[in-house]
Amino acid sequence: VQLQASGGGLVQAGGSLRLSCAASGRTFSSYAMGWFRQAPGKEREFVAAISRRGGSTYYADSVKGRFTISRDNAKNTVYLQMNSLKPEDTAVYYCAAGGSTAQAMGDMRAIDYWGQGTQVTVSS
Repeated sequence: VQLQASGGGLVQAGGSLRLSCAASGRTFSSYAMGWFRQAPGKEREFVAAISRRGGSTYYADSVKGRFTISRDNAKNTVYLQMNSLKPEDTAVYYCAAGGSTAQAMGDMRAIDYWGQGTQVTVSS
């Protein structure tokens, strides 16, 4: 599976962005999908995940209530809607495929495939 993330950019605090991650191959619906992020000088951290059919989601506490993950299996795409953005959300965002459940995706050891990152910068 190849993953291509897009949608990053520069936004003011309080604004919104929508990230997309398009997957190649016909096995997209076989994978739970997730988003991670890495800020400069920090380790990569879990952001959100969604189960294979989209019925279950899982979020990091830091984004709960502000970010929404969704997927469209017909389009082989997973999305991350980010609202009420804060400067501390600034990072490179990566999409990922793997795991057996949304919650399992919270552990990077469950990741089978990584996409390239997309930069999100939130100005204060």
